[in-house]
This record gives sequence, C-alpha cells and structure tokens, in this order.
Amino acid sequence: MSETSDAPTLLLVDDEASILSALRRLFRPQGYRILTAESGAAGLEILERETVDLIISDMRMPEMDGATFLKQVRQRWPQIMRILLTGYADISSTVAAINEGEIYRYIAKPWDDSEIQTVVREALARQRLESENRRLTALTQAQNEELKTLNASLEQKVADRTAELRQALTFVEQAHGELKKSFMTSVQVFAGLIELRSGPAGKQLAGHGRRVAENARKLAKRLDLGEAEVQNIMLAGLLHDIGKLGLPDDLLGKPYNLLGVEQRTQVMKHPIIGQNILLGIERFRDAALIVRHHHECYDGSGYPDRLAGIAIPQGARLLAVANDYDSLQVGTLVQRPLKPAEALDFLVENRGKRYDPAAVDAFVPMIAETLKTGPVEIPLRTMHLKPGMVVSRDLMHRDGYLLLATGSLLKAEIIAQLERMEQVEQHHLTVYIRQEEK
Repeated sequence: MSETSDAPTLLLVDDEASILSALRRLFRPQGYRILTAESGAAGLEILERETVDLIISDMRMPEMDGATFLKQVRQRWPQIMRILLTGYADISSTVAAINEGEIYRYIAKPWDDSEIQTVVREALARQRLESENRRLTALTQAQNEELKTLNASLEQKVADRTAELRQALTFVEQAHGELKKSFMTSVQVFAGLIELRSGPAGKQLAGHGRRVAENARKLAKRLDLGEAEVQNIMLAGLLHDIGKLGLPDDLLGKPYNLLGVEQRTQVMKHPIIGQNILLGIERFRDAALIVRHHHECYDGSGYPDRLAGIAIPQGARLLAVANDYDSLQVGTLVQRPLKPAEALDFLVENRGKRYDPAAVDAFVPMIAETLKTGPVEIPLRTMHLKPGMVVSRDLMHRDGYLLLATGSLLKAEIIAQLERMEQVEQHHLTVYIRQEEK
C-alpha cells in the first residue's frame, strides 16, 4: 500500500545506522510514515514537532538507554505505543522498562520480521481501540448530560436516547474486555520466558506455569476464596518461577533432591528474586507475596523465611500443592517423574508436613475427578474414613501382614480399630478408597 497523509507514523530509535536501515526497509513497504533517530535525545526532539503513533526503540544506547527514553515518552506523550528491542542479557533493564515506561511489548534481537510486523499491527490496532474507547466514554457522558435536559413530555425521545446509550455502553464494555484480554496475554508471555530456555530443561518445563496456575485457580475456587484472591493466586501460579530466569539450564532440569549444597542455595533464592521483580508493578504486589512463600512448608522446614502453619499466606499454601503436584510429574522435585496417582500419594503422605492439610484434602478429590482412565481411587487418612466406603488396595501393616484386603467394606468398628492402632503405634495409615464413577 502507498504512504498517505493519514498513514500511521513510526519513530525508529537506535544508535546503529544498520539497524535503522533494516527496520526502515522492513516497514516502509507497509505504507507507514517512517521517522528515525540515532539517540533518545534526538527522538525527543522529533516528538516535539511531529505527531507519532508508535515508537520502536533499542534498549542499549549511549547517554540515554531505551528504558529512560520510553519513560520520558510515557510521561509526555502517553498515547504513543511503545515497543522495546532488547537482548536476553538485558532482563533487568527490560523489567525497568516495563515498570517505568509501561511498554506495550518487548522483542528479542535478532527479531523475526513476520513477528515484529505483527506486533506493530496489533499495537496500532490497540491504540485505535483505546482511542475509540475514550471517544465512546465521552459520548456516553455527553448523552448522560443530554438525558438530564429532556422534557418529561418527550418520552419517546428519552427511550431512543436510552437505547443509544446502552449501545455505547456495550461498545465500552467490549473495549474494556479486549484490554483485559491483552493484559492476560502479556502475563502469559512473560510467564513463558522461563520455558523458552534451550535444551532439555526448556522442553521439560513447557506448560508448567499454565498448568500450575489453572490447578491453583480451581483449588482456590473450590475453597470458596474471593474473586480477587483467586485472581492473585492464578497470577502467582503463572509467574511463580520468574525468579529462576538467572539460573543455569542444568539447575532448571535437575531434581531438587539431587542438588548439592551450593546448587540448592542458588535455587532457594528464586522466590525472593521473583517477588522483587514483581513488586515494582502495582497490579502484581499481592501475587508477589504468594510467589515469595510458595516454597514454605507447613511444618516450618521450607524457605525462604521458614514460616509455618497459618503464618504462611493461604494463597502460597494452595500454590505449593498445585506446584509440587506438577513438579512431581515433570521430574524436577524427586529423582524420577511420577504418575498422577503417585504424585497424589506423595501429597497425602506429606499432608501436615510439607502441605496444609486443608489444601491437600480439597486438592486430591479435585484432581481425582479429572482422571478418566480406569477406576478412580482416593488416598485418605483414617480420620476421613466413613462407613460404607470400599477399600481399593490391600492395606498392609508396616511389619508386612495384611490389615484390610482389596474390596473390604468399611464399618464403624473397623475404622475405630484403625484409629486406635495409629494412636498406639504412633504411625499414620493411608487407606485407598474406591471412588464410584457418576
């Protein structure tokens, strides 16, 4: 398409002429009006006299880096869309740009031509959406004022204006929905950074954050937590490993119980690093606290602060269960990857030690309901047994003899005997109960 007077204007800022030339060649055929600057200061001078729709700025520039430049742009021309070019080595500077410059997206160099063109189109589309949102909001306010002046005798006119107002409000709600969707997409992209690591560790971790976030969200809703808390737990689930970005690949894929002392010390810092990364963003402050404490243990043996019991934030207690359930199957917690049923067994065996009992008691049946292959069974402690339940596995005494055979029907006196045995021998029993399919 040809360049016209109403075509969007792009400002390209980089101290390397070759980069500016490559970007100009890439975008000029798309019909955009192209301006260039070789420094942040030069870019600000152009903005004083030109109307610009979108800026693509490099991160590393002398005198004024991309984060500082985009922060000034946000303060003086907030309506301009801002995109940052950066390398993976600039993660701390990128976080600063996200916090201070409120950039729309960052793109790693070397960029993919198709990807950067798509990002620019989406950014300009979002800018138009926000502009239309402001226009519709102003229209709504104007119509509200007009409604106040209508005469009571003009009932039909009032009805017509009300219909128009409802339509405008519908458009505004749709626009807000698109912005919310864009926010969640950005969070998921940010969360996926740890999964983009090369080598076996990257493949091993693929999808971990999304699975943990979804299971943590379901668990929070099952326990009737408020909508805001459910949202914070889900965000913490997506971002709980963001503090691992600086760890070498061999630590990411190695089971925690096989790490040496120095390696464990490195890994144990990631909850605090993750919290520090997120604290600068107002929307993430509650989620950041959950991220800090998601490796605390219910008995006080966890890290980083060795909190115990209800001193651990509830969201962190729930996230710990969801995170370890997935980590056990991925193979990053114990020596070999576990099957789903084995992972549930681990949670039950560590109920009251690593995990909040209430969280485990809600999580195990929640996951059991989703397992579709074969008969479903639930591991329960004796205190949760009820008459009429059917045993799905042989219950063996720790000395090797059979206590209850598979298929046994539990009665009140049998349950009482098991509880007395636990008290006398000071040893917890786990009974596997058949879950009838509905």
